[in-house]
Amino acid sequence: MSVHATARITAAPDGRGGTALPVLESDGPLAVRRTRAAPVPGAHAPARVTVVGAMSAPLGGDRLALEIDVRDGAALTVDASAATIALPGRRTEGRPADHARYDLRLTVGEHALLRWLPEQIVSVTGSDLRARTRVELAATARLVLREEQILGRHDEPPGTLTTRLTVHRAGRPLLDQHLALGTGAPAGWDGPAVTGGHRAVGQLLVVAPEFDEKPVTPRPLGDTAVLTPLAGPGALVTALAPDARALRHLLDAALAELHR
Repeated sequence: MSVHATARITAAPDGRGGTALPVLESDGPLAVRRTRAAPVPGAHAPARVTVVGAMSAPLGGDRLALEIDVRDGAALTVDASAATIALPGRRTEGRPADHARYDLRLTVGEHALLRWLPEQIVSVTGSDLRARTRVELAATARLVLREEQILGRHDEPPGTLTTRLTVHRAGRPLLDQHLALGTGAPAGWDGPAVTGGHRAVGQLLVVAPEFDEKPVTPRPLGDTAVLTPLAGPGALVTALAPDARALRHLLDAALAELHR
């Protein structure tokens, strides 16, 4: 039996220079818990929420969603306690297993900050996950968003993983990116123009008003990562690596450089 679940998080200023969480609503396998926050340079005292997996998910047929609303002037960090493991669904005779969906909807208000820093999505053999992230930013909003995809567990081929990231700022498009990986993706997904045989794929998106006046300079970051300015106040790091640990190291180093 498939699971349909939507968890919700709302962050708002608490009137004392910090951030309150008036909505913290778990559902199904998505359990959201307030955790201790570390200071964030250039922001008011942030709140922190950790997403905890309450059951194995997503499986084929599941429909999961997480909605995060950071209101004007608030600061929020959302992370996760463990990787998201995309698993195969139940097959019935004569019918293939249904795909799973994981939809993330992020809204960030004026002079607000959201740091979306989950753990990896791991695409297991036989799985089929379609993940979509939609972001709506106010003109003065700040965003740090990290995505990491791991193609298969140790010594196994991946399933099918399709992702799409759509970002609008002040009502105008900033980024719209689609990626299909794994056994069900079009031919060439593991070729030199896409992953080049690497098993870990990731990106880091940083949106900040100061990039309007001083955009980043496009350049490689080592042999398998690149920093690209967007047509707007944003910087995108795209990286490949042989495994999850190496990928995280690349993205952490890139974030530290962008925050200098």
